[in-house]
Amino acid sequence: MTDYIQEQEMEIEALEAILADDFKEIHSGESGLNTSKRCFQIKVSPVDDESDEFTTTPVQLALIFSHTERYPDEPPLLNLNSLRGIQGEHLRILKEKLLQEASENLGMAMIYTLVTSAKEWLSEQYCQDTSLEDAEAEEAAKDDVIIPHGEPVTVETFLAWREMFEAEMALERAKLMPESALSAPKEKRLTGRQWFETGRHAVKGAAPATEGSDEEDEDEIDFDSDDFEDDEDDMLEHYLAEKSDSSTHSSKRVTN
Repeated sequence: MTDYIQEQEMEIEALEAILADDFKEIHSGESGLNTSKRCFQIKVSPVDDESDEFTTTPVQLALIFSHTERYPDEPPLLNLNSLRGIQGEHLRILKEKLLQEASENLGMAMIYTLVTSAKEWLSEQYCQDTSLEDAEAEEAAKDDVIIPHGEPVTVETFLAWREMFEAEMALERAKLMPESALSAPKEKRLTGRQWFETGRHAVKGAAPATEGSDEEDEDEIDFDSDDFEDDEDDMLEHYLAEKSDSSTHSSKRVTN
């Protein structure tokens, strides 16, 4: 003969240990059940799939039950109340679902199984839309992120660019100077800047210019920026070296 009272007491002890503060005994008058036996309330919230813990969603219900005399060989008495945000129609649907499951689990302690089923049902009804909204909000946030393009402008990058630009300009000026000016001795050769400031570059076929060849022109040249001119001399030396190598290779090809 089955000892129903002992089985029921063991299940209550197990539920108290597992559910802790979410489990409590209530008066039969506030249970909504037609019984004078002990009644209990369990707070049920949607389950978090990742952590398997209660979430902080705005929905929660109270699953109220009472053991019948022959439980678990017959279903328990069940009632559902909304504690937060659950529609009455949803409570009715869920109660029918739990009663169906109770009839399928006769002969074994089933209250925790019904609690788990209620959690999963709440998750399906109330958490999927929230997850979709969170995903859409996250996607929108990604769209709002401005991804910087290119290298940021700093003092170092600007100075490097200016140095390259000045070198390119010096080489361009050197390319426009006549061969005679480029082949003059270094101490006699004008810089690219000096050559352009004399105005000779505007006269087609102008005679080569060296320091001391035209005192008038020399007076017009601004020699204040010594550092800049020294840099241009180095740039021109580099260009002339490249030009000399190029000429040597051309001569060798002609000879061959």
